[in-house]
Amino acid sequence: MYGKCLACAEYIKKIIGDFRPETAVILGSGLGGFAESTDVKFSVDYVSLPDFPVSTVPGHSGKFIFGLCAGKPIAIAQGRVHLYEGYAADESVMPVRVLKLLGVKTLILTNAAGGINGEFCPGDIMLITDHISLFVNNPLTGKNIDEFGVRFPDMTEVYNSKLQSVALSLARKHGIAIKSGVYAQVKGPQYETPAEIRALESLGADAVGMSTAVEAIAARHCGIDVCGLSLITNMAAGKNKNTLSHSEVIEVAKGAENRLFALIGGIIKEI
Repeated sequence: MYGKCLACAEYIKKIIGDFRPETAVILGSGLGGFAESTDVKFSVDYVSLPDFPVSTVPGHSGKFIFGLCAGKPIAIAQGRVHLYEGYAADESVMPVRVLKLLGVKTLILTNAAGGINGEFCPGDIMLITDHISLFVNNPLTGKNIDEFGVRFPDMTEVYNSKLQSVALSLARKHGIAIKSGVYAQVKGPQYETPAEIRALESLGADAVGMSTAVEAIAARHCGIDVCGLSLITNMAAGKNKNTLSHSEVIEVAKGAENRLFALIGGIIKEI
C-alpha cells in the first residue's frame, strides 16, 4: 500500500511541479462545488492515477484539485471513495495518504450526514468533536505502514481542538449557525433502520454517515491535524416520517453549501 501511495504522489508531483499544498479538503456528497471558489492551478483525475480507487457515486466527481484559497496553496479531493463501493478500508483512505506524501499537514473533512440529535435540522452544520467507528473496518488493519505512523496511534483527540476553536470563532464572527457533536460512521449503502439509529443515539452519536471516520483515523496515524464538518442533509430514520433518498441529500447540500464553503474558506485563511 505504501508503494501504491508513493507512486500516485510521484505521478501528481510531475504535474504540479513545485506547488506544495499544506492544507487539504475532502468534499462529501453534493459539496464538490467548493472547488469553483478556488483559483485552480492543476487538476488530476483519480482514474489517471496508478492503482488508485475511483469514485462511483453521484455527487463525487473523483479528482484532485490544486489551487489557491485565501492566497494559500491547497489540495481538494473532489469526491471520495466509500467502503460500500466495494473498496477495502485501506483503499478508501488512499487519498489521505497520498495527500500526506504531497506535504499536507492539515485536513478538513466534510460530509453529508443524517441528524440523530433531536435539536438538529436539515441544513445545519455540525462541527465534529469526536467519532464512533466501531461498525466499520479499520484502515490500519494489517501490517503497519511504519512510513506513515506507529502501530498503536493515540486517538484521544482525533479532531484538533485548536481547529475546532477556529471554526467556532469564525462561525460566530460571520453569523453562521453551527452545532457540535459526535459523528458515527456506518458501512452503508442502505440507510440505517430506526432501531439502528436508536442504538447509535444511546452510544452518544449526534449524526451518522458512511465516510469520514476512517479517513480521520488514517490522517491522525500519519500526523495530519484534522477538522471535521458535517452538513446535516436529512434527519435519520425514525426521527420523522420522511423516507430517505440520495436526491434529498444532494438537494439540501446545494442549498446550504454557501455557508459551509464560507466556513471552510475562513478556516483555511486562519491556519
